[in-house]
Amino acid sequence: MTRTTDGSAGDADYARIGQDYRKYRRPEPSFARAIAAALGDARTVLNVGAGAGSYEPTDREVTAVEPSESMRAQRPESLATAIDATAEDLPFADDTFDAAMTTFSVHQWGDLERGLAELRRVTRGPIVILTCDPDRVEDYWLAEYAPEVMATEARRYPSLARIADALGQDTVMSTPLPIPFTCVDGFSEAYYARPERLLDPGARQANSAWSFVDEMTARRSVAALRTALESGDWDRAHGSLRVQPTYEGALVLVTAVPASPSATAATRPA
Repeated sequence: MTRTTDGSAGDADYARIGQDYRKYRRPEPSFARAIAAALGDARTVLNVGAGAGSYEPTDREVTAVEPSESMRAQRPESLATAIDATAEDLPFADDTFDAAMTTFSVHQWGDLERGLAELRRVTRGPIVILTCDPDRVEDYWLAEYAPEVMATEARRYPSLARIADALGQDTVMSTPLPIPFTCVDGFSEAYYARPERLLDPGARQANSAWSFVDEMTARRSVAALRTALESGDWDRAHGSLRVQPTYEGALVLVTAVPASPSATAATRPA
């Protein structure tokens, strides 16, 4: 697997785009509660693609894996040091953890199927995945102003069906997560009611999809959004969102529970 100079193992180079990640991508409490509920009574939890530590529960024993040196360096001192490894090659024995989690990460893995097989290999209980449904990504209003950005985003996310297939005999549930008006985890849909926030270069940089379009395309998209806001066109088309307490977009929580210990063992690669 190809890794960048700072160790990033996916398609995004966090040495270039991740410097202010913690400022813009803070854990949203309502998402954290949903993740905690999905983890059940697990005491030992593996967090893969852990980044700066968002959503890691503080009341459990968490082992974090993060390939990017830039992201590992942003983890607060209160969290355990993250291990330099990738989802596809986890340095743990079979059935090490009660549960595993990964947030906004699976779309960056080089080999989704191998990564999920590794998570299941080392995990006895639930695997919890915070991701986006690619079939819904381009339904968001930003696609009107930044179509190339949103098309890129939709292509990057694996389908929910592919995730379920990769988890073999697990029972897989996908639950849409409503996004609150005050969402502090600044992915694109977090600003559904606050479009002005996406005029901030730092907010865009914290959304890796913007790094996959050329500078001219990005400038054109930002100019289109700014013009729509200044002219009132955005508000005429989408103004009702400014008073909408939640928004149901592409964000989903996928929870995979093994059918039985024997079924889990049977699906492991030799």
